[in-house]
Amino acid sequence: MNQELFLRRRSKVHVPIGTGGATRAQVASAVREVTAFRCVFSESLIEHIGRLSPVELKYWLRDIIGVLRRQTGAHVHHRPFYPDFPEQVLKASEAELYLNAVMHYLTLRRLPPTELSRPPLLEGNFILRVIEPGSVSEFESLLEPLVSSRTSLSEEETADVVWFIREYKSDAFRLLPETIPFREIRAQVGGALIRYVASDARVNAFLERNIDTATDVLRLAVALSGGDVSLTTATTRFKAMKRSMRRQFLRLLDHIPNATEDVMRHAERWKRLAEVLHPGDYADKYPQALAAITAARRNEAPATFNSSVETLLAQRDIAALTPLLQSRPGEFARRLDVTLRRATETHAVLDAFEAVAAQVSSPVLLQLLAHLHAPRPLPLRAFTPKGSLAKVFAIKDRRQPITPEVLAGAARVCEDALVQRFASLPPLGRCFIDPALREYKVPLAQRASSKSLRTLVRGSRLPVPDTRFIRLFLWWKNGSERTDIDLSAAFFDANFVFKDTVAYYNLKSYGGYHSGDIVNAPEGASEFIDLDIDALTEKGIRYVVTSINSYTDQPYCDLPECFAGWMARSDTASGEVFEPRSVFDRIDIASDTVICLPFVMDLQERRMIWADLGLTSAPRWNNVENNLSGVSLMLRALVHTPRPDLETLFDLHVRARGERVASPRQAQAVFAPDQGITPFDTDLIRSQFL
Repeated sequence: MNQELFLRRRSKVHVPIGTGGATRAQVASAVREVTAFRCVFSESLIEHIGRLSPVELKYWLRDIIGVLRRQTGAHVHHRPFYPDFPEQVLKASEAELYLNAVMHYLTLRRLPPTELSRPPLLEGNFILRVIEPGSVSEFESLLEPLVSSRTSLSEEETADVVWFIREYKSDAFRLLPETIPFREIRAQVGGALIRYVASDARVNAFLERNIDTATDVLRLAVALSGGDVSLTTATTRFKAMKRSMRRQFLRLLDHIPNATEDVMRHAERWKRLAEVLHPGDYADKYPQALAAITAARRNEAPATFNSSVETLLAQRDIAALTPLLQSRPGEFARRLDVTLRRATETHAVLDAFEAVAAQVSSPVLLQLLAHLHAPRPLPLRAFTPKGSLAKVFAIKDRRQPITPEVLAGAARVCEDALVQRFASLPPLGRCFIDPALREYKVPLAQRASSKSLRTLVRGSRLPVPDTRFIRLFLWWKNGSERTDIDLSAAFFDANFVFKDTVAYYNLKSYGGYHSGDIVNAPEGASEFIDLDIDALTEKGIRYVVTSINSYTDQPYCDLPECFAGWMARSDTASGEVFEPRSVFDRIDIASDTVICLPFVMDLQERRMIWADLGLTSAPRWNNVENNLSGVSLMLRALVHTPRPDLETLFDLHVRARGERVASPRQAQAVFAPDQGITPFDTDLIRSQFL
């Protein structure tokens, strides 16, 4: 049993059958300990742990507290440069702050502990979640929704899938569905099965059911070599294979009809894979596989679907283009916007799309629907490339506009197709949908998502509690050499105009206070920033962008550990500098970049916008002040990019198979931020509602 996985994914824990004897005082003490992490045990869980012996309760609780410590960031020691932060920064003169920083840069020493005492923290104990008891069968049921997702998994979710297969081995087939809908997940599951259950004959049957294109075969090889199954990063260095495995890969490829065009999409990768597969050794047995790989080696590229589409678009031959696009409905949906802009008879294009819209996947239809419903003109066009790294690019929208009537017609086609599809699912009955769900985005692609306290989707807007102060925090530990990571907060007004930063070179500004710059962390180091919301708002600040910068240029993925987050504090002078019970979010910083933007505060709306974005930077320009164009660009893209929201998704389901009611008390199914199906149940949403 993996308690961390169970607690993170379902807020449930397993309690073994106990021998009894724990007193009410011991149970009460256990309940009190978890409240320090903004959690509370349910009545049912309290009853379960009451059946443990004192020793059993002690060791069970130790494991649970260990998980909660790691999730909130309380498993490490937090000591900022100014130990009595923020009082020392507030009281020190600019000259004193400067001299202290210079001495630290010269000696790498920090200030000695202060004699000042801090009163206990009497606030900030907001309950984040209720922990329930869970059975073994409930724990095992976590695997199916993960692998049944219709969109990509994050690294953490992939690790969860691999954990099940590694620990359960052949018994994992009992928990796996017959087929897996999303191709990247097929590769990840198939790779784990080959690695840990290779001797089981059911592995071959699984692969034959789930691999039907040449790119599926390629992704499987990439997964086995620990590469990026989205195929967007650098070419994988393929590992040597046994003869039996080489035959297995060639047999899979040989059975795929018309594999050559698919192979040519990734010709260079197939050339590298061929060096491992040696297809010529099996020319007689797998001739189709050899022919496809030989075409890649010789660069014998046939005319492709995409090249034909681009040619017809350039010629504006829409009459010839629409039947071609109808042969691949998903591609038609992705190119509907540009096709409508270049068509003279838009109704003919919409009629052609409507005829095949039912064959387009739900994620693609939802993305198209959000784009069609976006206010016009678009403030900017933002692009987030597919892959394991979160980046964004944006340009001004200078395209010829589409009329409102055409936009409405295209949206109707998308909605009708989705409602028709969802109507085939089991009835939902009476449903309550909290309007607040429009602030949460549909989890369409999670491959670039970082591990965090709560599973969030980029662009989602979470309410900030009714408090005056937000404390940002950062903790990191040196990699193979001295590592200097900097925590900064950049201030922008409502028009995205930069105003100032609080950073290592500017410890006080606008109502923000930095705890001091630490440039070496052999045992780990912390930096904090306090934000006075009232003071910032009065001075015209709307957006606060949190930025994590690797000053010494080590990518975060090369560090033993690096994480950041934020706390809600109504009083900054009481309690410890780091208080787990005031932590609202924590995110691991592990991207292959040197700049990360984990979250943004919208002070006007009192919302925390989940960003989880990475920036690449020239090595000489690696602080916030010299990347403001990039930060401002990402901020605008984060705020303005249209993304499908959960209220729209659930409303489409209710239109198809339920009845919407005004109160949770009237409902058989509830969709809300804090009950029923929540925005944090991403695995259930992706497997059951997409």
